[in-house]
Formats: sequence, C-alpha cells, structure tokens
Amino acid sequence: MRQSTKPEGRPPVQLLSVVIPARDEEGCIASTVEHLYVELRLHSVPHEIVVIDDGSTDSTWQQLQRLCERVPNLRPVQNPGPHGFGRAIIHGLDNIQGDAAVVMMADESDDCRDVVRYWHLLNEGWDAVFGSRFIKGGGTIDYPALKLAVNRLANLFIRLMFNIRLNDTTNAFKAYRRAVIDGCRPLLSPHFNLTVELPLKTIVRGYSWTVIPITWRNRRTGTPKLKIKEMGSRYLFICLYVWLEKYFSRGDYLANQ
Repeated sequence: MRQSTKPEGRPPVQLLSVVIPARDEEGCIASTVEHLYVELRLHSVPHEIVVIDDGSTDSTWQQLQRLCERVPNLRPVQNPGPHGFGRAIIHGLDNIQGDAAVVMMADESDDCRDVVRYWHLLNEGWDAVFGSRFIKGGGTIDYPALKLAVNRLANLFIRLMFNIRLNDTTNAFKAYRRAVIDGCRPLLSPHFNLTVELPLKTIVRGYSWTVIPITWRNRRTGTPKLKIKEMGSRYLFICLYVWLEKYFSRGDYLANQ
C-alpha cells in the first residue's frame, strides 16, 4: 500500500533513533531493549535506543541504569513532567541524535524485526513509513475484543474524514525522518492522541509515506496505559485540528514551501 510518490535525492539515514516511552514497565523494559538491540546489531543498523521514563513509580529507571552496562546504544532519559504518553514521546524526539526515528512501545507488543524493515524503507527514500496490523501480511495476537472494535471504528472515522487508505492511523509504531518530525511541529498532543497527530500531519503536509504490514502482540506483563473512555475527545480534537489545517491553511504548512 504505497500512497505517495517516493522523492528522489533523499540522503541515506546515518543513525536510527528508536524512541520508547515507558511508565511503570519494570516487568518488560529489559527484554524489550535487549531484544531490539540484538536485532539491530544483527542487521548492522546504526542506532540508538532512547527510552523515556515518564514518571515511573516502580524500578523502571533503575533497570534502565543497569541495562546501560549491557546495551551501549541505550540512552535513558527522564521526562521531568508534566507527564503523559505524548509528552514522553515529544521529550524523546527532542533528545534524539539520529536523522530518523521509530516510535516503539515498551511492552514488546511491537516486533523489533519490523524496525529493520522500517530502516530499509527509509533508506529507499521515503519520508515516513507506517505499519498496519490490518492489511495482508499483518496481524494481531490476543487483541481484546472491545479495544479491537473501538480501534476499527476510530480508524474508519479517520479514513473517511481525511479520505486516506491508511487503516491503522492510531497505531504508534511508525518511522519518520527527522525532517518530517521537525516539519510537523509544534506537536500538541499530550497523550495517546499524538499517535494520530504525527501521521496525519505527515500526510497533510505533503511528505512521502508508505505502509507495510506489521504484527502486534498484546502485552504479557504490566497494565495497559491507554484508557479508551478518556481518549475519545482527545482524538477528536486533534483530528479536527489537522482537518482544519488541511482545508483552511492554504498550504502554509506544506513540506518544501
């Protein structure tokens, strides 16, 4: 599902930053980081792993400090607050050293092998690469039925609202060149609605993007941070904000303008 014309002359990505927000993830953060590190080393992907401790009250930060001894590419940072999923990611993006970034979850729900595929597609010249769990080749494991139903309705609403074929906009696991991240600022979403703001701004502002199938597994430890009933109005707000930009900004925010 390739959605825009791939630009010519995009430079190769020199360093990939994997941004992982983490709040009270002591049960899984070590395995997430170690598996990712092994996979990226195996495929010779130059990288850094930026984990943002977003006000954890458990041993997440202490585990990250110990992990640095085994994972030299790990760069743990603390979000001093205010806290929130979106704020943690923005804080991480503000601190990356790479010229491209992948946003990845801390609970091992995302497949680190897909990060390598993102890397290769960015180096083909794409500005952004979006993963979808709901196209041929993608899949989910142990997705709670209620969350799945809400997810499909929300993504259908976004597809109709923006007239796009991307059917997994709300999924955080995506890759962006640094120029895209900077071109999408200011980033407004303090919570999970950032997962919608970044890809929609990428599309509306005219960056090139493509979609690949990815796999997702429900977390095996810890508790989910996304609260469905708290997020509806926040998702709607950011969708309306970007929709207004698309139709009323007269192209003021388009890439290369």
